[in-house]
Amino acid sequence: MKLSNTLTNKLEEINTTHDVLKIYLCGVTVYDYCHIGHARTIIVFDVLRRFLEIQNAKVMFVQNFTDIDDKIIAKASSEHTDAEHISQVYTESYFRDFDALNVMRATSYPKVTEHIPDIIDFISKLIEKNKAYVGLNGIYFRVRSYDGYGKLSKENKESLISGARIDVDETKDDPRDFALWKFSSSRPTWTSPWGSGRPGWHIECSVMASKYLGVNIDIHGGGQDLIFPHHENEIAQSEGLFETQFSKLWMHVGMVTINSEKMSKSIGNTIKISELLKEVGPNVIRLFCLSSHYTKPLDYTQDVVNDTKRRWNQISNAYYELEFRTRNSFVYENCALVQRPLLNELTNYLELFEEYLNNDLNFANAMTIFLKFITRINNFFSLDNPVDNEFLTKTFSLLKRFMFITGLRIQQVSQQEIEEIEDQINKRSLLRSEKSYSESDKIRSELATRFNIDLIDHKGFTLWKKRSIDVQNKRS
Repeated sequence: MKLSNTLTNKLEEINTTHDVLKIYLCGVTVYDYCHIGHARTIIVFDVLRRFLEIQNAKVMFVQNFTDIDDKIIAKASSEHTDAEHISQVYTESYFRDFDALNVMRATSYPKVTEHIPDIIDFISKLIEKNKAYVGLNGIYFRVRSYDGYGKLSKENKESLISGARIDVDETKDDPRDFALWKFSSSRPTWTSPWGSGRPGWHIECSVMASKYLGVNIDIHGGGQDLIFPHHENEIAQSEGLFETQFSKLWMHVGMVTINSEKMSKSIGNTIKISELLKEVGPNVIRLFCLSSHYTKPLDYTQDVVNDTKRRWNQISNAYYELEFRTRNSFVYENCALVQRPLLNELTNYLELFEEYLNNDLNFANAMTIFLKFITRINNFFSLDNPVDNEFLTKTFSLLKRFMFITGLRIQQVSQQEIEEIEDQINKRSLLRSEKSYSESDKIRSELATRFNIDLIDHKGFTLWKKRSIDVQNKRS
């Protein structure tokens, strides 16, 4: 199913009925630091949400935390602490990473451990409908009770059996049956009508999605590795209980590889977001994650990173060219006729960019158009062309819309910093006019060291721009 038709039709409904578009994203299991693969999935959905909201759509965005899981328990045991502490540590690190990446906060972040009574109630209702049963090691969903099993992954019965996470339990009716509740005496456990234990993996998202968004949601997504068994099982248990379509649209984001290899802790090629933020900064990470169609694999290499850095440098150049001229009122009269064709061209770029996004989030073509927009601005200003206020205002507004949708963000600078920087630039300009180039170069170096900025000299003035990351901190 194409996102384009669904998205367009849904937006038309929202415009007439003031409906809310409901999105559920499967979040992370909080047992370790997030990596570049997590970043890609969450950034893709962040851009989807931004694109919807800038078109005045009302969005409810729910993203869960799996805060109880065998991996969390194992981590707690290895570190001689408890599962609650582990999940808290890595939930906090999640927010540090994704706040730094300028990802909008979800409407809700439900946690599994906060919804145990809801999970027990959901399972009880499945048992009442003969969709689930008690086995030796837990409660299982009866896959044969749901005729549509396999419709998402489009696999046949034999493939589903071989690909399933088969629990060792001879009392299972069918090898495909999956655990809703796992009996256990090892802490942490919760009391249930069937015995102490903890929830299975798949049940949590069905429960939290229906609680926060209702039994019918518009868009459900996650990484492609979740198609089977996780999302297949979500559909079976949700539609098995509620007897209605669970999600109108499924979106699955492609995997990130490292130098053409799958990321794996065993070979040590997992790249943590926290490390990347220090190395390249948030905007380069976002541009990388948006550099191809969201369903396609994305390979992380140093060449790709270097190219992405250059792209961000071009974008930030365009921003600072417009910002400096706007803030300092570098405008001229009687040049509107010359600029109107260019302004029309730039406006058309934005329209085309949004058309590509509306066509199944075609990031590859959309970002190509964005960079054409940026190149056109930079080329125009490199020739020191005169501009009027209308051109500056409208072009800056276009760029800000591009940047909001993509989530790119210029580092903020205090008014005090601006005044200090520009006071030093004025001194440097005076020294240059007196041909005291050695002294003026010292000021350039001091500004770079103290404020982490680069200077761009134009005819008659000098503008400055913040670097994407703090080079001094990176070296230290």
